[in-house]
Parts: sequence; C-alpha cells; structure tokens
Amino acid sequence: MRTRTSRARLAAPLLAVTVVLTGCGLQTATQYTPAASPGTIQPLDGAYGHQIVVGSKNYTEQLVLGKIAVIALQVAGFDVVDRTNIPGSVPARQGMVNAEIDMEWEYTGTAWLAYLGETAPIPDPREQYLAVRDAEVANGLTWLPPASANNTYAFAVRSEAAAELDGITSLSQLAELPVEERTFCVESEFASRNDGLVPMLDTYGLQLGDPQGVPRDNIRTLDTGAVYEATDQGACNFGEVFTTDGRIKALDLTVLEDDRVFFPNYNVAPVLLTPTLEEHPELADLFAEITPLLTNDVLQDLNARVDVDGEAPGDVALDWMVSEELVDRG
Repeated sequence: MRTRTSRARLAAPLLAVTVVLTGCGLQTATQYTPAASPGTIQPLDGAYGHQIVVGSKNYTEQLVLGKIAVIALQVAGFDVVDRTNIPGSVPARQGMVNAEIDMEWEYTGTAWLAYLGETAPIPDPREQYLAVRDAEVANGLTWLPPASANNTYAFAVRSEAAAELDGITSLSQLAELPVEERTFCVESEFASRNDGLVPMLDTYGLQLGDPQGVPRDNIRTLDTGAVYEATDQGACNFGEVFTTDGRIKALDLTVLEDDRVFFPNYNVAPVLLTPTLEEHPELADLFAEITPLLTNDVLQDLNARVDVDGEAPGDVALDWMVSEELVDRG
C-alpha cells in the first residue's frame, strides 16, 4: 500500500528528477489484463488505431484503478500501452509531465501538497480540486472531475470496542475518554510529520506528553501493515489508517469522523495529457461513466480483494466493471 513518503515529502525530489524515465520504471506492466467487451462503455469514433499509454503507481489501489482505465480504453477501441505498476510517485509524475504517459489516476492532495508544492491543504474538497485543475493547466495536464473516494489519513477503532468507549464516532470525542483509553498505534513517519500525530492531537485539544492529554507511553510506533493488526487485536484503541484500505472492512474497523477537518483531502481523479484529451474529447464522457461510481466503500472492497483475498488487480477491476455493467466479459 501507499506509504506516507508518496505524499508531502515528494516536493524536493520532484525538482531533482532529470533521469530518462524509460530506465526508471516506465516499462510495460507485467500483470495481465483480462479481455472485455462493450457494456455501457462503447467503442468511440476515432479511437481505432490510436495509442494511449496508461500509467499507475505500484500499490494496490493504483493497480486496480489502472486496470480499470486499461480495460475501459481497450473496450473503447484504443491501442492501450499498459504501464501500470510504476515504482514510485516521482517517476509516475514525471511520466505525465514529460508526456510519456497519457492517463493516470491521481489524488488531489498529492498534487496540491507534493507536486505543486503548496504547504496548506484546502479544506473544501471541491475547492481543492478546482485549485489543482487550474494550476495543472500550465503543466499540460487536464484533471477531470474527481470521485467522492478520498484516500486520506484517519484513525480507526475496533468496532466492538467503539461501543465500550462511550460509543465514540468522531475524533473530537477523544478528549471525553479517560486518559488511559487514549492509546494510539501509528507508523514512525506519521508520529513526526507536520501534518501527523502531534498537530492532529493539538487540533482536537490534546497534547502529546501531557499526563492529562496523551502520555507518550500511550503511543505505539509500528510498521504500516502492523498498525491494522495491532488495532484489531487491541494493542491500542486507535490505529492510523488510510480511508480506502481494504483491511478496514476485513478487520471490521470503524473509521472515526475527522469532524474538525484536520486531514487533507485525497480525492482520486482521472488525469490526462491535455493534447490527448483535445484529440479525443470523448474521453471525458468515458471517464464520467466510471468516476462517480468510485466511493470509499467501493475502493475498500476492491483493495481487500487484492490485499486480503490475494486476487489479481486485473480480475478485480474486470469483475467490478462487469457488476456495474460498464463492460462485459470478453
């Protein structure tokens, strides 16, 4: 899954990337893509014989989304070059700005804070999308409307424990719990980020290290994957998670509402090279059939089928598209 280094810490490395990307991860993907036939997505006039390169980063959600795009574009009639599974955000981004990739799914928060170098998120998700869309025009990229799916940070609690903790549903209720119940599992980077644990606690009226707030002994620092298991097993009451991670449902965790809107928005959206979209404007309508269907619940389910059940991203993508009647099996 995505690590935190794929977000706000990318700004400086992006400025330094000058390598030729074909030697840096933009090879054709090795995972297969199952055949599909038209559903509500139909062949597009002018698509036949035209090549489109699809990229994605190399974690589960990006692989599934990348395969969704590959399948949709193949059914639409394009000659698709599959370059999903690029190792890291830096080469994936450079593939877009260098016009080596025609289409990727990207996150508004990643673009705003990492790629565009802004220091403060925009709390309103629509306003942040519009700001990113407008800024990316200068980079030759067009951001189509985003999904409601928001793969941001959050804290989750075991569902069976939530009731025992005064029925907690939101982060603002942390301050109402006894000090000994304010226990957290986080990964090391989140514990020290300027948009991580300490400022999050400050936003909700709690001080790390304060015996009446959150004593340091209440914090367990773990590897990313271990946070989910530790939270599920009761090693802590509240674990740091990504809101679209499939393990949330698989482990029956309940995500607490960020009711003071501390965490940035990371809404996912299709991004295309502007010249590609200008040549094939009907691509906007094609992705408009897909994007509104992508919710947090949907991505949790799809991610779980890969991370928990061990299925291939291409199979998961096709099954979902068939269930939504976007395509049929080939």
